[in-house]
Amino acid sequence: MNRRFSRAESKSDLLEFLDRGHSANRENRWTFEVAWEAANKVGGIYTVIRSKAFVSTEELGEFYCLFGPYKELSVRTEVEECEFPHDNPLQGAVNALRSQGYKIHTGRWLVDGNPQIILFDIGSAAWKLDQFKKDLWDSCNIGVPHLDIETNDAIILGYMISDFLIEFKRCLGQYTEENGYGPPRIVAQFHEWQAGVALIVLRTRQIDIATVFTTHATLLGRYLCAGNTDFYNNLDKFSVDEEAGKRQIYHRYCLERAATHLCHVFTTVSEITGYEAEHLLKRKPDIITPNGLNVKKFSAIHEFQNLHAVAKEKIHEFTRGHFYGHFDFDLDKTLYLFIAGRYEFGNKGADVFIESLARLNHHLKSQLPDVTVVAFLIFPTKTNNFNVESLRGHAVTKQLRDTISNVQQEIGRRMFDTCLNGRLPSSSELLTKEDVVKVKRCLYALQRDGLPPITTHNVVDDWNDPVLSSIRRCKLFNTIHDRVKVVFHPEFLSSTNPLFGLDYEEFVRGCHLGVFPSYYEPWGYTPAECTVMGIPSVTTNLSGFGCFMEQQIDDPKSYGIYIVDRRYIGLDDSINQLSNFMFDFAKMSRRQRIIQRNRTERLSDLLDWRNLGIYYRDARIKALQAVYPDYVDENGDYLLQRNSLKYPRPLSAPPSPRNSRHTTPAASIHGSDSEEDSIDEELERQELGLNDNH
Repeated sequence: MNRRFSRAESKSDLLEFLDRGHSANRENRWTFEVAWEAANKVGGIYTVIRSKAFVSTEELGEFYCLFGPYKELSVRTEVEECEFPHDNPLQGAVNALRSQGYKIHTGRWLVDGNPQIILFDIGSAAWKLDQFKKDLWDSCNIGVPHLDIETNDAIILGYMISDFLIEFKRCLGQYTEENGYGPPRIVAQFHEWQAGVALIVLRTRQIDIATVFTTHATLLGRYLCAGNTDFYNNLDKFSVDEEAGKRQIYHRYCLERAATHLCHVFTTVSEITGYEAEHLLKRKPDIITPNGLNVKKFSAIHEFQNLHAVAKEKIHEFTRGHFYGHFDFDLDKTLYLFIAGRYEFGNKGADVFIESLARLNHHLKSQLPDVTVVAFLIFPTKTNNFNVESLRGHAVTKQLRDTISNVQQEIGRRMFDTCLNGRLPSSSELLTKEDVVKVKRCLYALQRDGLPPITTHNVVDDWNDPVLSSIRRCKLFNTIHDRVKVVFHPEFLSSTNPLFGLDYEEFVRGCHLGVFPSYYEPWGYTPAECTVMGIPSVTTNLSGFGCFMEQQIDDPKSYGIYIVDRRYIGLDDSINQLSNFMFDFAKMSRRQRIIQRNRTERLSDLLDWRNLGIYYRDARIKALQAVYPDYVDENGDYLLQRNSLKYPRPLSAPPSPRNSRHTTPAASIHGSDSEEDSIDEELERQELGLNDNH
């Protein structure tokens, strides 16, 4: 076996538990997952639930079911409605609630794994809202303003789900007695405060159901960070009740905190969010449950490199059209960087990114004038329509391409006919005056008076837009002298987009580096998605993803994970660190980037739900043991094995100290700069001059 460490080799994953529910059936163990975003795309939790559905069904089979609100628009495209078998206790509970007047939709979610799902129509129980609120006040002393529609909906959903679980527990008891199964065990996991109402009701009614509460970001934390506070240095100083009251979210905060303290097991998605929850929610998480992705491996290592080359060519097409008239740079020496996410200017680190781009521009002008960086900022915001200048650029570029294609065909035809007569054609016979005129007209159409646009759309109230204001302040105007070009695309990408013609995944594959210098990022799916696609990324030590990678990898930078320090140094130093990271990346040769992409892709196993799902399993087991003391997990030592795993520094990295900046791959040799090349481990070792003794 090759001594090089490239894949996670450990028993500490879910593979040995993926039995399609046989173990759950033997133990009569039922698992429910409750989330506002089950089959209802709102934010990042939707990605968590959707991507995890495959391993959840592979592990638990028909003994796993999702709960969420019924949203008709989503259900039409995402859910196949069907009933459970008549002898299934789930169907018994559904029928019992329908007899009470509740509208309940059952079926299968049309995602990988095809999990069972039950959706509750909130409107069908709205007439009981006052009764639910009174019960909540009597049991918890939590009052909810009448006009807070979101919280009202969460309360209705919570009581509907708690009523369902109580009814299901009764039906399961009958089902167990009739079939002679062992004692029934039920565990329910609740995501975020909207789902937490059901947990509160179950616990205050003292129902014997094991409960797990997972917070992906604290409610108060989001509000505090949005207010430009020095959040992490003052976490222990905030008066949480006062701060929640100021922001008129005290009732929501109380619901979140009640769920946190009433659950049997409390989890967060990262160490940094656990630290936040400890101070704001006043409970330290029992387990950290990192977010994963449903990773689909390629059979050959070069396949994802080929996908990068294909997607990059499509971005080249956009660049040619957007920068027409000022297209003075070499695409072979052009790097594509991007930042994307919700439009939270400070939280997502867009301010730091733009400022560091200005400093990178200075470095490139003085030291690498032949390298160009095109930086894309993808944040959805209000727009009127596409920028006319952007559309015109792509139109004239297409016209030039079509004209030259026609001229090429005509030249080929004339050359063939002349050669058929037994002589070589002259240059005047090949390229006629008419062809020259056609091409000249296209060339004149390519002239432009102004600079290439910064934004692809007409942004509403652009003078107050934070991204555009910051770009103006940093004077990144896409002039002919700028080595850093900026493109602000204020909507999410899709394959129907007339400018790019790429969906988000293709766009990410075509870029060279994702930059996410977030200040508040409980996990960070954007850099995680880059990693599983083999694209290096920049993250921070204030993001869950960055903290996770620091724990799992000895030298993240040599694996293409650049971690900016936004916690222990000043803002100006963080900006300098980011600009230096990007400048070091720009100095790398094409072969070095290929090697680095191969290394980055090797980390995808770390982010696979088949590995990370084990933490969710551990949380459920602990909750079950808290409610059912006789329950024994037969494989209790798997987490010890998991925690001992750490990716070492790659053998091909230069043997410099761990904290040194110069940990990028060694320089390339001549004649090896083809982007389409693939590099397997043995070739990489030969390229870098490593022998078997290393």
